Amino acid sequence: MSALSFDEFRGMLLKYWGYSWKIHYDKVVIKCASVQPPTVFIKGQHFPSMLGCEPILAGPSMTYCVGVKLKRGLIFMSDTRTNAGVDDIAQVRKVHNWQVPGERAIVMLAAGNLATTQIVASLLDERGRATDDTPSVLNATSMFQVASLIGDTLREVINRYSPMSTPGASPFAATFIVGGQVQDAEPRLFFVYPEGNFIEAGEDNPFFQSGETKYGRPMLVRALDTSMTFEAAIKLLCVSFDSTIRANAGVDLPIDLRVVPTFEKRISIERRFERDDPYYSQVSTEWSEALNEALSFLPDFKF
Repeated sequence: MSALSFDEFRGMLLKYWGYSWKIHYDKVVIKCASVQPPTVFIKGQHFPSMLGCEPILAGPSMTYCVGVKLKRGLIFMSDTRTNAGVDDIAQVRKVHNWQVPGERAIVMLAAGNLATTQIVASLLDERGRATDDTPSVLNATSMFQVASLIGDTLREVINRYSPMSTPGASPFAATFIVGGQVQDAEPRLFFVYPEGNFIEAGEDNPFFQSGETKYGRPMLVRALDTSMTFEAAIKLLCVSFDSTIRANAGVDLPIDLRVVPTFEKRISIERRFERDDPYYSQVSTEWSEALNEALSFLPDFKF
């Protein structure tokens, strides 16, 4: 396909893309659930195809996911809001898990382009049900192999729909937080990038965030301790999510929770905090009160 002019590219937006966008004299600004802040396409740039265009500016999705590695095991939390504008808001589960109790337990949190994350999850599900020797999350012999498989599948999907684009800059980009335990190895936690590569959590970096990370990060940096109980860590995560929800309309309840205890090779807790959940509401209210009280004890500024 020949390169598209700016006007031809704008026409493709009108015809095919259901995103919220604005046309200016010298640029097109696109807003969608998978790109925040908006993607900006500058006039004069030419693109080999609609799916192969390179965004000038892109950022993480409007979501919030956290994975934590404690000495006692792994905790995963994610919100459920997805949107493509103020008039197109939906509730979508972003946590996926696979387990064979006593043999393996794997949890994956998704952020980024919703279509991409759902296709990746579906492919992992289908390949897990295959009766031949197809590599899958259910026959991988280590969590490293699981992370590699998810990274390869993510890169495969992005390249399918955006073959000319750099994966990290593609409008179809996504990231995953994945962790769990396979056989008798210790639990491991990974962050998978759109390019398919990944990093692992450790003693010095015991948690990963994806999506809208900045509002909920300070309390994790200040208070998270790998020796925490599950109960204390979940309380801290509720505070982190509450701070993010209050600051950003792109993140909201319900919140999904998964817990994988060390060496149990199972998901011990699967819970959803609904909007009227009494525990979450209590934490939110009392955290606000505690902040106001702490502020009153600080010395006033002197002019």
